[in-house]
Amino acid sequence: MKKYLAEMVGTMVLVLMGCGVAVSLGCDPVNNIPAVVGTAFAFGLSVVAMAYTIGGISGCHINPAITLGCFLSGRISGKDCGMYMLFQVIGAFIGSLLLYILTENVPGLEGTGANDLQANVSVLGGLLAEIIFTCVFVLVVLGATAKTNGATNNFAGLAIGLSLILVHLVCIRYTGTSVNPARSIAPAIFEGGTALSNLWIFIVGPFVGGACAAGIWKLIDSDK
Repeated sequence: MKKYLAEMVGTMVLVLMGCGVAVSLGCDPVNNIPAVVGTAFAFGLSVVAMAYTIGGISGCHINPAITLGCFLSGRISGKDCGMYMLFQVIGAFIGSLLLYILTENVPGLEGTGANDLQANVSVLGGLLAEIIFTCVFVLVVLGATAKTNGATNNFAGLAIGLSLILVHLVCIRYTGTSVNPARSIAPAIFEGGTALSNLWIFIVGPFVGGACAAGIWKLIDSDK
């Protein structure tokens, strides 16, 4: 149970800090580049912080797509996979609720940082973006934490956090960057509207991307 609770806390921090910065800075992928950079760093640094906080307890997935990738790679059991995902979503809801309470009556602060298709981006384009960039991100996670990497495992949290910054900088123009179903589900339910109607993109895309990453890793893993 402790590792499930750790995943809940870690995901709560990720959503509160990452989405919180996006809301506070008024992240606009087209017209506010400094906010885009700030949001990207907020998500990446949140992952780094949590990796070195709860990594020794749960592995610090804090993302159902990563959990799926680890399950398909044979690193965790089916039970842990399901429980991790459940507690990640619960943590995301707690983070979104806290952010909603903080911003509800503050002029100029709107929403909870929900993902949505950005201007002139089609459904197919958004779905492909989430699949591609989740695949890249989860592949980094699987590689950075592999036993074959030996001593470099000590820097896995840093590598993963930096890769998430990079993924955000590339993908945020298309979808606001999810690559994490839990991070998308809770904010979308609080915001409603198109964020909620398009939510399936941010569930299906990351899960497909995570599965693809697991398949690629099985092909290139020298320990197999």
